[in-house]
Amino acid sequence: MSTQDNLPEVPREPEVLREPVVRTGMFGASDTGDTSGYGGLVVRRAPRPVTPRPYGGYFDDIADGLERVFGEEYADAIERVVIVGDEMTIHVKRERLVEVAKHLRDDPALRFELSLGVSGVHYPEDAGAELHSVIHLCSITHNRRVRVEVSCPDADPHIPSTVGVYPTHDYHEREAYDFFGIVYDGHPALTRIEMPDDWEGHPQRKDYPLGGIPVEYRGAEIPSPDQRRSYA
Repeated sequence: MSTQDNLPEVPREPEVLREPVVRTGMFGASDTGDTSGYGGLVVRRAPRPVTPRPYGGYFDDIADGLERVFGEEYADAIERVVIVGDEMTIHVKRERLVEVAKHLRDDPALRFELSLGVSGVHYPEDAGAELHSVIHLCSITHNRRVRVEVSCPDADPHIPSTVGVYPTHDYHEREAYDFFGIVYDGHPALTRIEMPDDWEGHPQRKDYPLGGIPVEYRGAEIPSPDQRRSYA
């Protein structure tokens, strides 16, 4: 049986808890730094979507498994669930992340024994939850996938490390720390993995300056990206 056999026949549209966020341009540039050609792009994103039960397919089985484990503390561990198409995202409170991850891995009804990695995201307009850490899990036993997402504010960029649950998260968490500045508490050796140790800032944050150096090409000097004209 394929994964698609257990999915809802009709995707449910998530509800929105707040007004959508509107962002213009690319890379967070607000002046002449946007050299992408998308300076006039308008992006609308709902910052707090939530999908009501029933979810459909095996999504309800996953939610039922977590509710069975946490009981009355379910709402204290799971902030919300979002279903978009054939993808399920469970937003977890950071204080309960390790506990939720262990249950997803060890519960026989869940058995998400394989992690496909950890990635970071920066939403500067999401006040109080600017930094997100996303874990992509796969159950080989039940042929299912789920996404676990946890957030933290810029002012307190700390999230518990899940290396103790999924050892392969070691390098992934180091990369998210390197590029986004997310501090994974309890990581065995949280150091930069791509950038030099003395590098200032975190290059994949949307507020990171484009920077660069001028380059000479066929007798002409090409200015660095933050000095080029905007195509808006």
